[in-house]
Amino acid sequence: MTYDLCVFCFSSFAAQLMSKRPTMNDVWPDEWGVYILDNESTATRFIDKKIKELDAMVLNLDTLIQMHLKWLSYLPRVKPFYAVKCNSTETVLRTLNALGTGFDCASKGEISQVLSLGVKPENIIYAHTTKPQSHIKYACAQGVNLMTFDDEEELQKVSRCHPKAKLVLRIAVDDSSSFYRLSSKFGAGLSTTGRLLECAAELGLEVVGVSFHIGSKCSQSLAFRQAIADARSVFDTKLLGFQFSLLDIGGGFSGKDFPFSEVINGALDEYFPFESGVQVIAEPGRYYAESPFTLAANIIAKRIIMEDMRTEGGILMMYYLSDGVYGSLNFLLRDVQVSPYLHRAVESSEKRYRSVIWGPTCDYIDKIVDNYLVPELHVGDWLLIDNIGAYGISISTEFNGFKRSSIYSVVTNETWHTLNLSSQ
Repeated sequence: MTYDLCVFCFSSFAAQLMSKRPTMNDVWPDEWGVYILDNESTATRFIDKKIKELDAMVLNLDTLIQMHLKWLSYLPRVKPFYAVKCNSTETVLRTLNALGTGFDCASKGEISQVLSLGVKPENIIYAHTTKPQSHIKYACAQGVNLMTFDDEEELQKVSRCHPKAKLVLRIAVDDSSSFYRLSSKFGAGLSTTGRLLECAAELGLEVVGVSFHIGSKCSQSLAFRQAIADARSVFDTKLLGFQFSLLDIGGGFSGKDFPFSEVINGALDEYFPFESGVQVIAEPGRYYAESPFTLAANIIAKRIIMEDMRTEGGILMMYYLSDGVYGSLNFLLRDVQVSPYLHRAVESSEKRYRSVIWGPTCDYIDKIVDNYLVPELHVGDWLLIDNIGAYGISISTEFNGFKRSSIYSVVTNETWHTLNLSSQ
């Protein structure tokens, strides 16, 4: 079943990406601004070419597509609704739409963006429990009906602005094992769900399902199991004639692995078996967006601090990079670490120095990495940083007048032809 689904998605993807046959053997942009790599090219070689032109990020669409196929393999019952807030790069959104994902939007702006790219309203969930009334009215006007709530005040707003909405009750769950915890801000306690459903019924609103979010970077798989069990308890509330048909298991999925799929699938089979007819969706963001992006940034300045007591030999190297925490690496402000590496071969005999790598702005918090052991770098050298696609680009600024890094999207010739994209 999973294999057939993968083939179907490939076919759908190919149908939407048909373009004119290329006439160059090198790389070339198609109608999406995507560079198709020839048989001997890779994303790394593309970086080698573009790195001399300007600071840039490379979006590897092969990786994005592979992440989607991996999702279908590990969670075949769960339809992903990509969290637009994580990374709203147009090529990411277009590609995921072609692959058949839905979209988790949190505002009028995000809804407008995905609709402008051809996303159908029924493939959008307005997954924010505290919505401005003007945004609810916009969703109503655009036919975006599926949206979340967690309190009576929100129900009052929806009844005034979008009375035909299909509502999803977000519950608070135990997120104590997650690095980023959300239940202190969003989600109704289980003891309040009965009253909320009564309120929805009194207002003549339709509630179609339940959602939750265990938080990001969860370390315990049983958190998912307990949350799914909690959702089942709400489904079992036989009140007021609501016909629940949707379960939204939220986000928090790592972009590096899939450690909890067995537990999630087992809990779904136990509490929401396939024959129940309940549709299961999720809201992955980091899972899709993190790994396809690599940043190439330039050393723009350098300082050598002599007689520094913190370092062996009394030398501390300070380097200033062309991008930083106010740009593509904004996620570093939330206790995430990166490991930059040189865009050149490093000999084992090269001496390493304790180094600090700063961003380009005047702010002292614009620090990329501290106490980093690397060979001596020089102005004009390039550093690469992998896995930077989640919650950096979408939050980046142009503070101090430093422009955002350009994004180059690439796909290998092999994938292009596998998907039958190169012919009419």
